[in-house]
Amino acid sequence: MSFNITSDQGMLTFTITRPEVRNAVNHEVMEGLERFINMIEQDCSVKWGIITSEGGKAFCSGGDLGEFHALETSAQALPMLSRMTELLYRLATLPVPTLALMDGAAVGGGCEIAAACDYRLMKSGAKAGFIQGSLAITTGWGGASLLYEKESGHSKILQLLTEARVHTAEDLAEWGWITNTYTSDKQVALERFTAKFDLIEPSVLQAYKTIAIRKWEQSDLKSRMIDECKRCSILWESEAHHAAVHQFRNR
Repeated sequence: MSFNITSDQGMLTFTITRPEVRNAVNHEVMEGLERFINMIEQDCSVKWGIITSEGGKAFCSGGDLGEFHALETSAQALPMLSRMTELLYRLATLPVPTLALMDGAAVGGGCEIAAACDYRLMKSGAKAGFIQGSLAITTGWGGASLLYEKESGHSKILQLLTEARVHTAEDLAEWGWITNTYTSDKQVALERFTAKFDLIEPSVLQAYKTIAIRKWEQSDLKSRMIDECKRCSILWESEAHHAAVHQFRNR
């Protein structure tokens, strides 16, 4: 099994369990993420949605190139890109606060998953980056649209995307994308962060989340994320992308 879902006192946690491939996303992880989202949407007792991973070295390294390398054309890549885009839009618009608990590196699609969450806690010293440009493609799961919608500073966002390099957790926290960094055990860090909200009724948190969701609906975020994944699928079939993937897999 590539994932695990656990529930504890109103906190539903989705854990990617593929440390041997730096917790890369494959079809089974997608199925698990969909199950996790369905559970939150259908269970009004859930107060928090948490996404994390095993191993302590990587939060998520994006799409599994080993599993997706056979996708060569735009038509072949689009179903995978579209499915994850739909899932990340649903993740972003869940009625409860969501948090990416990152105790290792996050690159490419891993950053897109984190971008869909409301909060991001990252271990001090870890690194993250939207490195898709180094593979001659753009964000393909709606991550750029999420950044432009949820974060401030056009120039900084554009730089973050187009430089296609990794940054330290501390630098990303200074910019404001990482909510908090931590040095303790990640579960301790999670408990300390969520404890700040313990005296607030869950209905209040959900009401404020609803206001944000309405804004995203009015700005047609979903359509923009879909358009983003279509643009990525066009670049996916380019010779430059296939050459970059070949070089990456054989380094």
